[in-house]
Amino acid sequence: MMPSPVAAMVADARAGLGDRIVTTDVERIAPWLTDWRGRFHGRSAALFEPSATEQVAALVALAAKHGVPIVPQGGNTSMVGGATPSAQGDAVLLSLRRMDRLRRIDPGQAVAEAGVILQNLHEAAANTDQRFPLTLGARGSATIGGLVSTNAGGTQVLRWGNMRRLVLGVEAVLPDGSVHDGLAVLPKDNRGYDLTQLLVGAEGTLGIVTAATLRLAPAIAERAVAWVGIGDPQAGLDLLRAMQAKTDRIESFEIIPADTLTLAVAHVPGARAPLVGDHPWQLLIEAVAAPGESPPAALLETLLADGFAAGRIEDAVLATSEAQADAFWRLRDSLSAAEKSTGPAVQHDISVPVDTMPRFMTQAAAAAEARFPGTHATAFGHLGDGNVHFHVRAPMGVDPARWYAQDAPVITRFVHDAVTAAGGSISAEHGIGQMKLAELDRLGPPARLAALRAIKAGLDPLGLFNPGKLVSLAPRATNP
Repeated sequence: MMPSPVAAMVADARAGLGDRIVTTDVERIAPWLTDWRGRFHGRSAALFEPSATEQVAALVALAAKHGVPIVPQGGNTSMVGGATPSAQGDAVLLSLRRMDRLRRIDPGQAVAEAGVILQNLHEAAANTDQRFPLTLGARGSATIGGLVSTNAGGTQVLRWGNMRRLVLGVEAVLPDGSVHDGLAVLPKDNRGYDLTQLLVGAEGTLGIVTAATLRLAPAIAERAVAWVGIGDPQAGLDLLRAMQAKTDRIESFEIIPADTLTLAVAHVPGARAPLVGDHPWQLLIEAVAAPGESPPAALLETLLADGFAAGRIEDAVLATSEAQADAFWRLRDSLSAAEKSTGPAVQHDISVPVDTMPRFMTQAAAAAEARFPGTHATAFGHLGDGNVHFHVRAPMGVDPARWYAQDAPVITRFVHDAVTAAGGSISAEHGIGQMKLAELDRLGPPARLAALRAIKAGLDPLGLFNPGKLVSLAPRATNP
């Protein structure tokens, strides 16, 4: 009997690269077959763990030879099932976690391999009086390769942008096993299509990112963090616009509804609400100063005073220590986990034009609750970039399996229809993965979808790279 394609690939990999690079042990593979949210469960007969780009290229060549699909994986923190194999079991997992070297740090940039954990990059940059200006709640496990591949955002997008703006170059293995070496930073390069930007946000469907050159910023000499109570989201956006007219040092501007904050306070041990009174909406604002700049506390205090005078702010508190500032951010970073602990919820990572975000947050939530009685809809997010985390929590006492199978898809269609009608996007910073694949097919502009499919078919004609994610194609071709 002929061995299966996966078995043949495993045998060739062991012969050419050694036993250490591959495992078929069911128990070792099992933790990587379920996504972070526990919504998607897959199967895979093998897990490959290369430690160098050359090994990745060799594995990709073997996958092409045997017609085996590959699912690349970093920290497995995808919010849309983007790193989870399908239940078919015909794909292998390719983990980049052993590729965790920081190749170098120079003034203004760093070259990090795909498996470098974001928090480790933060610490290494800090040792050179620099920083990588992107952070998110999963920074302790999210890896650079995954952040590049999903065009991750986070809480500093307001000033620094998402990964697309922070990635200066990429090294990646393409579906034919060739290596795209695009790590060199060339301010001027007109050799045609920008492969680096094509690979950013491609979710591993066009190439497996093995390293990236990343933009670094000067270290923060000092920061000031405030928690602010406001009456409605429009007051928050008006406050942000007024602040931005006077300074470019506002780095984060988060908006949170009161009920979502209540969940976080209950979820975080020892936490308490930053403000005493009741305020329908809350803001978390951070201003920073690089070495040589004036202290940000005085700046933020002045800006807040102007907000009070203009009637935009109901109450505010300025963190008096780094510990208090960290406590404020701990509440923000715990929002999704706090909500997850309360029961089933349909969570949507969406974006709308910034000027319409306040209206969308309130009107869409009211519309969802009216359409689905017993649910509770909330919205929070990055007010300055239009990114809304729009969550619809299930009624009390529902069966989670039935909720996710029957109710969640209907709610998602309702929310995505509202987003599309508002001129927005069904994915702001988490990607499409497998969770939103059908919705992108349903709502994506035809010209855009045709271009995505043509690019995918051109670079990956066998359809072996992260199949079933981001863009749908015809059934995968087989080797002649």
